[in-house]
Amino acid sequence: MRVRCWGSRGSIAVSGREYLKYGGDTTCVEVTAASGETIIIDAGTGIRRLGNRLMAAGVTDIHLLITHAHWDHLSGFPFFKPLYSSSTDIRVYGGLPTQASVKNIISKTMTPPYFPIKLEDIHAEISFFGIGNSSVSIGSVSIRTIALNHTNEGVGFRFDEGGRSFVFLTDNELGYEHPTGLSRTDYLEFSRGADLLFHDAEYRPDEYESTRGWGHSVFLDAVELAVEAGAARLGLFHHNQERSDPEIDAMVDEARDVIGARGAVLECMAVAEGFEAEV
Repeated sequence: MRVRCWGSRGSIAVSGREYLKYGGDTTCVEVTAASGETIIIDAGTGIRRLGNRLMAAGVTDIHLLITHAHWDHLSGFPFFKPLYSSSTDIRVYGGLPTQASVKNIISKTMTPPYFPIKLEDIHAEISFFGIGNSSVSIGSVSIRTIALNHTNEGVGFRFDEGGRSFVFLTDNELGYEHPTGLSRTDYLEFSRGADLLFHDAEYRPDEYESTRGWGHSVFLDAVELAVEAGAARLGLFHHNQERSDPEIDAMVDEARDVIGARGAVLECMAVAEGFEAEV
């Protein structure tokens, strides 16, 4: 499978010279199965550019996985051009248990007076699936879910194909257990042996003193999880909206120092817009 990032920023999209390297768009990741299916994780502002590319490439069959209902993961949905093409077939999967509950989340992004076009007025064929904390297969990819340790619930995903795996755990707080979340051990086992792991890394330790319980992790906690899980590559994800490129670079350097001190074999980077990898 091929993994490509279209947005890795958290909370709100940003712009400016200090964000050029890692980008300012919010969460959107594209996974292309070996069998050809297009799978999208989240509809943050990064989905706008992805939609333009899919239209240009003539891709009409799309699977969209939604981790949770916070606005930075949904705000790009109304600007996803394939929605307005009658030849497009979009299947939306959410962590909630029913089709109606997933549709309700998506429809709120296109509700007057906040947006002029209603979901019912789009041209694409769109269907909804509530997969809950279960699994689904899309083409050659098997997808497992896990409840996120986050405010207002959510799900993370593990993609397995041909003996290779990609784990996506954004908006997952490793230092605090939410009522609907799981233990650190659960996320450790879910990430075990991942070839590529994207994990929430929003905070530095000093910032976490005043943000504990907000649903996001200290980047060093993500590093420790990846080391213990035996992951091959770690991508620090969900960059704080105030975090400049040099500041993210410094976090990566510190993470690599920790990995070296542990004697671990783990490649670590911060996920930037345009990042692409074969898994």
